[in-house]
Amino acid sequence: MLLRMSTLFVRTLREDPADAEVASHKLLVRAGYIRRAAPGIYSWLPLGLRVLGKVEAVVREEMAAAGSQEVHFPALLPREPYEATGRWTEYGPNIFRLRDRKGNDYLLAPTHEEMFTLLVKDLYSSYKDLPLSLYQIQTKYRDEARPRAGLIRGREFIMKDAYSFDVDDAGLDASYQAQRDAYERIFTRLGLPYVVVAATSGAMGGSRSEEFLTPTAIGEDTFVRSPGGYAANVEAVTTVVPDAVPFDDAPAAHVEDTPDTPTIDSLVAVANKRFPRPDRAWTAADTLKNVVLALVHPSGERELLVVGLPGDREVDLKRLEANVAPAEVEPAGDADFAAHPELVRGYIGPGALGPNAHGHEADDPARTAVRYLLDPRVVPGTRWITGADEPGRHVFDLVMGRDFGADGAVEAAEVRAGDPAPDGSGPLELARGIEIGHIFQLGRKYAQALGLTVLDQNGKSVVVTMGSYGIGVTRVLAALAEANHDERGLAWPAHVAPAHVHVVATGKDQAVFDAAEQLAGELAGRGVEVLYDDRPKVSPGVKFADAELLGVPLVVVVGRGLADGVVEVRPRVGGTPEQVPVDAAVERVEALVRESLAPTR
Repeated sequence: MLLRMSTLFVRTLREDPADAEVASHKLLVRAGYIRRAAPGIYSWLPLGLRVLGKVEAVVREEMAAAGSQEVHFPALLPREPYEATGRWTEYGPNIFRLRDRKGNDYLLAPTHEEMFTLLVKDLYSSYKDLPLSLYQIQTKYRDEARPRAGLIRGREFIMKDAYSFDVDDAGLDASYQAQRDAYERIFTRLGLPYVVVAATSGAMGGSRSEEFLTPTAIGEDTFVRSPGGYAANVEAVTTVVPDAVPFDDAPAAHVEDTPDTPTIDSLVAVANKRFPRPDRAWTAADTLKNVVLALVHPSGERELLVVGLPGDREVDLKRLEANVAPAEVEPAGDADFAAHPELVRGYIGPGALGPNAHGHEADDPARTAVRYLLDPRVVPGTRWITGADEPGRHVFDLVMGRDFGADGAVEAAEVRAGDPAPDGSGPLELARGIEIGHIFQLGRKYAQALGLTVLDQNGKSVVVTMGSYGIGVTRVLAALAEANHDERGLAWPAHVAPAHVHVVATGKDQAVFDAAEQLAGELAGRGVEVLYDDRPKVSPGVKFADAELLGVPLVVVVGRGLADGVVEVRPRVGGTPEQVPVDAAVERVEALVRESLAPTR
């Protein structure tokens, strides 16, 4: 394969695009791999498609090795299957809905569980047909409110989604493990560092869920790991719950004047000044902070929720959303507080909330109590300073289980470095990463909703159990760009680069171009993928800058050294440039390419 810069459909840019925040976005646009069509939507140019195709090839090879067969569904899908599973409503504003000329509802598919389920239902009816694994590589659509970071969070993106179908849970376990192993092979072959972390299932449902993350400081996902091997997305971390505390000798709760203390810091300062403890100073961890939030359900219903947590912690909205899915979470606004005058800003206490709010129902029988959920650390017997539901007043020594209760517990507090791992494997450390894969044990949710059953060995109808396994193919490409670049441009690994070798002819001497042409042609004839910069009136500086920006892993410079019978062979990153005799250049370059393409397992 021989590509020529003189005819290649590419224009490199010297300046970063104005909307680009991360390196992969900047460099993929500047190098002419992708082009913005609209927010979160990109056109793919020839070089970008070549890289994308190589990523997809690795995915296809490993899916086949895992026994999965490729199919392809439409992206435009009817409403009815998603109505049957409830996801037409659950997805809320996150999907693109449209209507045809006859008034029928459709959506642009964000995912295809329903269609895979219906296809298997249409064709298979016996346990003898299972296990079965199908996959596709398909464009998906989600109406992201804040598309960002180029290909990392877009409205249109390419995914590989696979689905397994089994008669029983043991079969699902085996299918899940086969896909998990395939994912490890895929990311190893692509050269992407990854961690596998426990995750929440969210709107997908199911009993088990794991994410594959590639660690990077620009990642939108935070995950934790411990010295003993625990790893989880922060949304899936469970709090180590302390034991309940005896409170037989606890002092009675008492309300004190605490003017001008609407914040935790101001409250702690006043408490230490006016109501000092005999044993130690008050800290933020002694206060119970009650945070008012609004849940926006897919139906559009808005529900107020108050989360109570120790005052030294903040609410992590992503953790909370994972536990109240499919509702979305946002801070409460002025209208919310106006509708609930019992909520006194800065001084909210449990007394006005959940099961503790009986007194307020008499004031307005039509108004229901605001739901109240507590951080798991707030166990029976713990004593708190918290709001007294009056301006400028707080309650001291309010005991959980004696003086107040809640509607339940929720994992919503931020996870901090040093928190204990749930499995006792040591203190947690925090890191960030890009999600590149996600696997689920769906169980029977979709099969049950859509009537996918088979006859078992005894002729009895059983509901099929399913697994779902996704890889964000375009995200993987962006992650590769994030992991393989420097200040000058991209630096692709050989197995995903748009070409193996970038031949650069420099100068004006025709002999240089003749030699470069012959070298490029002979390499291409041996199966080496060559990008040849044959532009006659472009300066060496521009050609070298483009070679560094485009990121082909091996650069061969044909220029002044030709007079001495040599060409320069230089790795894009690392390594030492070599002066190679012209008559040995083809063999030397081919050997370097073969070495760089050696399988990684």
